[in-house]
Amino acid sequence: MANRPLRKFLTGRSKGLHEFSLLLLRFGLGLMMIFGHAWPKIDTYELLKFSFADPLGLGRELSLQLVIFAEAVCSLLLLFGLWTRLALLPLLFTMGVVVFEVNASAGFGKLELPLLYTLGFLVLLFLGPGKYAIDER
Repeated sequence: MANRPLRKFLTGRSKGLHEFSLLLLRFGLGLMMIFGHAWPKIDTYELLKFSFADPLGLGRELSLQLVIFAEAVCSLLLLFGLWTRLALLPLLFTMGVVVFEVNASAGFGKLELPLLYTLGFLVLLFLGPGKYAIDER
């Protein structure tokens, strides 16, 4: 009998842990995207607008603005669980451009991080934001 809680933890499903996991994934991805990617771009905007990649032919500055929108605004929406699935679309598109256009020939080292973000975003797209989200209220 003493092993029952351990067995349940190792093999069972917990609705509470499932919901907490979605919250943790939303917060982790959102905060890492904001502080690791959006904020540095915002901070160096004046320099980047002349050198930023333009893989879709939209212009360097517009490409930079669209990426900042995805990485900052959509990540904030993701954090709060507001319009989550809609917010994930620009983030997934941005990661797709990074994987298939910007870093396509750079090797796995440059692809690993955007692929991990893509994987997390896809999980949230399929499962939704979870119970602890504004969308669910």
